[in-house]
Formats: sequence, structure tokens, C-alpha cells
Amino acid sequence: QVHLVESGGGLVQPGGSLRLSCAASGSIFKIQDMGWYRQVPGKERELVARIRSGGSTSYADSVKGRFAISRDNAKNTVFLQMNSLKPEDTAVYYCNMAIVSSTIGEYKLADYWGQGTQVTVSP
Repeated sequence: QVHLVESGGGLVQPGGSLRLSCAASGSIFKIQDMGWYRQVPGKERELVARIRSGGSTSYADSVKGRFAISRDNAKNTVFLQMNSLKPEDTAVYYCNMAIVSSTIGEYKLADYWGQGTQVTVSP
């Protein structure tokens, strides 16, 4: 089994910063893409940022220049540095990883999600 555990959410004032972390554990052979999504009540989950195994990144237009995604392959961890936060960034943030797991010589690629962490930007 593979598990993703997120940390780093919380309450911050507009203009402030937060850093989210998401660590994967379990029977991991290889991690391909890693990403962060967010969701507010009544809306679909949206992609915030993605980082590929080679290190290339992409961002939603709404966060470009303010957020930065990075990864530590040795620790199976993905980070999201969020700067200049705005009230409209308030959401539950979820990490996502495409992981090749290995069990008894078999390899399987699947998508895994973190449990979600609340980010609230408010005066």
C-alpha cells in the first residue's frame, strides 16, 4: 500500500506565505508526476501546480509568480511554497502523485491523493 500525508496548512493573512508538504510512503518503486490541487465547496477540484519526474513545472494562471512547486525525490516528498496569498486562495489543498508501486515482483501505476489540508487566507 501507498499513503500520502500532507502538512502545512493553516490560517494566514492576505499577503502572507505558507508552505505545504506531502510525503509518500509504502511500497514505492518510482514516482512520476506530482501535483497540488485545490477545492472549495460547490466547485470542482482544480489543478494548482504540477511537477514532472524530470523537474519541469506548470501552474494555473491564477497562481503564476506567487506559488512554487518542488520535489525531493530522495524523500518522496512534494512541496508547495505559497507567497502573496489572497483570500481567493482559500481552499482545501490536495497533493496527488502518480506512483509505480511494487509488490512481490509486480509493478502497478496508480494515482494517489493526500487527505487534504485547509488553507484559509483572511484578515
